Amino acid sequence: MASSQESTARSSRFGTRHGIVGLCAGAMFISYLDRVLMSVAIVPMATSYGWSDTTKGFVLSSFFLGYLLMQPPSGWLTNRLGGRLMMGLAVLCWSLCVILTPIAAAISLPLLIATRVVMGFGEALTTPSIYYLFGRWLLPLERTRVVAFTMTGLPLGMMFGFVTLGELSDRFGWTAPFYIWGFAGLPFAALWFWKVRDRPALHPKISPSELAALSADVPTEKTGPVPWRLLLTKSAVWALVFNHFCSTWTLYLLLSWVPSYFMDVHQIGIAQSGLLSAAPWLSLVIFSNAGAIIADKLLRRGWSVTLVRKVMQVAGLLGSSAFLMGATQATEAITAMIALCGALGAIGLTWSGFAVNHLDIAPRYADVVHGITNTAGTIPGIVGVAVTGWLVETTGSYTSVFVVAAVISVAGAIVWILWGTGRRLID
Repeated sequence: MASSQESTARSSRFGTRHGIVGLCAGAMFISYLDRVLMSVAIVPMATSYGWSDTTKGFVLSSFFLGYLLMQPPSGWLTNRLGGRLMMGLAVLCWSLCVILTPIAAAISLPLLIATRVVMGFGEALTTPSIYYLFGRWLLPLERTRVVAFTMTGLPLGMMFGFVTLGELSDRFGWTAPFYIWGFAGLPFAALWFWKVRDRPALHPKISPSELAALSADVPTEKTGPVPWRLLLTKSAVWALVFNHFCSTWTLYLLLSWVPSYFMDVHQIGIAQSGLLSAAPWLSLVIFSNAGAIIADKLLRRGWSVTLVRKVMQVAGLLGSSAFLMGATQATEAITAMIALCGALGAIGLTWSGFAVNHLDIAPRYADVVHGITNTAGTIPGIVGVAVTGWLVETTGSYTSVFVVAAVISVAGAIVWILWGTGRRLID
């Protein structure tokens, strides 16, 4: 049953916390839109500057180098300095790097790579900042829906980018999207600093009823060092680390290789391949939000948080595994698309499992825990994508690629069943 305070807060159709959630979702959308700029621009840039495929690889991977290196300290920095400051600085950092990208490319390749690394530093602060704020601004029974809603900024930002960036580049040149979307981040950062506060008690516009509800249900703010020993000795934390890795393996696999899969296996042209490749991301948006609604309804009906998190995570991973195995048998492009829509859509259910679990087990340190788990979650974007290329080249097919992803999903489900929990472990 929801607390009386939570019922009071929900009676208002729109509260201060909802505005903060909207800004967090906007930041996620902009960050992933800016992240795909280089994916679209890399072809004309390589033509302009005479880059080899190896050079293109260095340019594309340099972002992930900065992103990965910044993951471990990002949560600690955010926990010390606050989500408002760190997100605002993050938006300014990556937006300026986007603006400077065409200039850096024209000057020298090392300067361009350095700019991309710094952009990765900035974007690494995004999700810990969001978790910091959610740990202080959300009521327990709305966390799942809010996290899923905010996370859909990821596929929506990428889909919007892929749909619009090509047209902008064709009309105004490949540099135009960098300037347009880079400068768009600057007023967003100003809006962020104006509207966001780290804690409800600091916000000048919050209503007394909303403040009372949040004060009753959100852990009291404390000062002191991060309890690293306590965090790192909890089996549930390591189950979360592993499941973050398992869930993002399939996500990065489909992000990086689905267009090539449709072109290589099903002989689909680049235009049609792009449309088929976009469908799984729409499926992710639909399934993630639908799953979150179901999860919160189950919580309101009295299901334990642990049971709901296990059901959603295991259903997502095993469902994704089953659809990936189905993709190995697909002989038609439309059948393959349906299978991959199912695989990525099922991963959306895990956002009601592992993704929100940081807030369950350690709401005041969710930013720190996410910095730890997302370090593992970033590895598939580097190692997994490379391993996929090696498997395709070695075996001559994508069957082994889908089988490996399916096995990893099953392994994650087993670990989650054994050690995952929804109980608060750290106050």
